[in-house]
Amino acid sequence: QVQLAESGGGLVHPGESLRLSCQMSGRATRYYCMGWFRQVSGQEREEVATMGAYGNNKYSDAAKGRFTISRDNNKNTLHLQMNSLKPDDTAVYYCAAATAAYCSNAWSYWGQGTQVTVSS
Repeated sequence: QVQLAESGGGLVHPGESLRLSCQMSGRATRYYCMGWFRQVSGQEREEVATMGAYGNNKYSDAAKGRFTISRDNNKNTLHLQMNSLKPDDTAVYYCAAATAAYCSNAWSYWGQGTQVTVSS
């Protein structure tokens, strides 16, 4: 059974950094599009960053210039480095996996999420 498990969230002050991790089991990350999403209570889930199996990283306007998505296929993990965090970044962050190598807005697997809180 395919499973995704996020970790690395926490409480930080504005301007600080966090590195989120996503451990995938049941299949290999190297073959599929992977992504990070976030959701604030009462709002729709927002796409933050995606990464195809062969590259082509993409970021939301809010994440661009501050966040970096990466993967370690040897360890079957996905990461999101978040720098210069702002209070508006506060949300539950989810890891997701597609069923194709290229990202096409079709997501099949989701983790349980990890809370990120940025507060002054």
